[in-house]
Amino acid sequence: MTASVFANERLLFNPATPDSDAIRTIFAFPNEYSVGITSLGYQVVWATLAMRSDVQVSRLFTDIHEQLPRDPELLGFSVSWELDYVNILNLLESLEIPIRAKARSSSDPLVFGGGPVLTANPEPFADFFDVILLGDGENLLGDFIAAYKEVRNSDRPTQLQHLAQVPGVYIPSLYEVTYHDPTGTIKSIEPLAAVPNVVEKQTYRGNTLSASTVVTEKAAWENIYMVEVVRSCPEMCRFCLASYLTLPFRTASFEGSLIPAIERGLAVTDRIGLLGASVTQHPEFDALLEYLSKPEYDHIRLSIASVRTNTVTEKLARLLAKRDTRSLTIAVESGSERLRRIINKKLDNDAIIQAAVNAKAGGLSSLKLYGMVGVPGEDMADLEQTVAMMKSLKKAAPGLRLTLGCSTFVPKAHTPFQWYGVNHQAEKRLQFLQKQLKPQGIDFRPESYNWSVIQALLSRGDRRLSQLLELTRHYGDSLGSYRRAFKALRGQIPDLDFYVYSDWSRDRVLPWSHIQGPLAQATLLKHLAAAEAEMDKVGKESQLVRC
Repeated sequence: MTASVFANERLLFNPATPDSDAIRTIFAFPNEYSVGITSLGYQVVWATLAMRSDVQVSRLFTDIHEQLPRDPELLGFSVSWELDYVNILNLLESLEIPIRAKARSSSDPLVFGGGPVLTANPEPFADFFDVILLGDGENLLGDFIAAYKEVRNSDRPTQLQHLAQVPGVYIPSLYEVTYHDPTGTIKSIEPLAAVPNVVEKQTYRGNTLSASTVVTEKAAWENIYMVEVVRSCPEMCRFCLASYLTLPFRTASFEGSLIPAIERGLAVTDRIGLLGASVTQHPEFDALLEYLSKPEYDHIRLSIASVRTNTVTEKLARLLAKRDTRSLTIAVESGSERLRRIINKKLDNDAIIQAAVNAKAGGLSSLKLYGMVGVPGEDMADLEQTVAMMKSLKKAAPGLRLTLGCSTFVPKAHTPFQWYGVNHQAEKRLQFLQKQLKPQGIDFRPESYNWSVIQALLSRGDRRLSQLLELTRHYGDSLGSYRRAFKALRGQIPDLDFYVYSDWSRDRVLPWSHIQGPLAQATLLKHLAAAEAEMDKVGKESQLVRC
């Protein structure tokens, strides 16, 4: 079974033949193969390692693996989803490696991790990793390997101390976190050795972005070849990790990156996926459309990530329909223009309606909208306006199938809304939308509120949560399991409300205060002040109306 899965892969790179003394490395994705091999980040890092003759890399997933080295020196994890931490711990145990970094000896591999989850806030998982790579892998990975080679034969403390000097390489054990009391806020985060006080997330600023390094029918998206069109997003919605954590907005060179990448992909498959938080805002997106409209590409299947609403033209819809795409996804967040001003969503309802009209005119059969409840500043009137907007869309584009996917606001590190907690009324607000929209024939798909609570816990968590995560793993991954673990640890760590629901003071030490993202905290506070000025403006307006 394992051999046939890997034999089915079509590689778009040439692996190197490892040197006799190559670094024995396992690179893991803490989920099944079909999920992991669909992660563009995992693909690219694996290929980067496999193309080096000084590294011998084997892949590991929860269900299958390549032949693993007997005594690995490095064990890496690409982490894209918070709840995959359970599989990280399970895989460590299966390899007979201690779960906690402090329990490992020089005979154990250095366990490193990277990816969006660990870059945003590594602290809940910090005790499980020797090394965490913060930021883009293009430069960081090579710097990490080069630094490791310099201390390859040294003892573990020397290795960690040396690696900590590399920009973007975070060694959690070399930083001490103290608390005002066991269930209180953080008092300080201090380096224990001659290492940087603050670790800066590394940003790749080139214009050659990522593309698939392997195509396989066993991927979650069968036989898809993925091309990164843009990185980050220029809109900067104030809750959005995908924008703030990955700034600045970068675009792939049309002639130097995009077209060559697409041509490489089309040599092995007829399914292309265009990736990015705001694909249609590539400055040469129209030229890309023209390129993909060529008659010789009539056979290809084209998938496109979420697009900015006011870029949904009839021309775009027509091309997608012709390329076997039936639906398009846009993020609108709310039907309330007031709320969109608070979150910095530069969009009006007329543009949303026009997108629906254009989608139908271009031949698409459905339009999926992403919304959110519980955003700071939201009240019930905002939800009523979302219902009204969806009704307007149904009337403006009859016959177009409408889906509203809706999540609960979750505070994310390095965003202006990181200081706000989850709204206690969010679950009821999801139920309100369900009740209002279902009779209208609108497909309402809420994300799990309970999962949002767990996500918020891990998004805002500190190192004390490692105790909770180890305990919860044996209970299961339901919200009830987490509550049971909190009960067992009462008095030893803060409660659920502390992490999830409470609004935090602006001057408190955050769990990630020693991690520098793209924007300084002072800048995030300015963005937050702009949002709260909009909230205050609305409050004053409503007072005038009552008068």
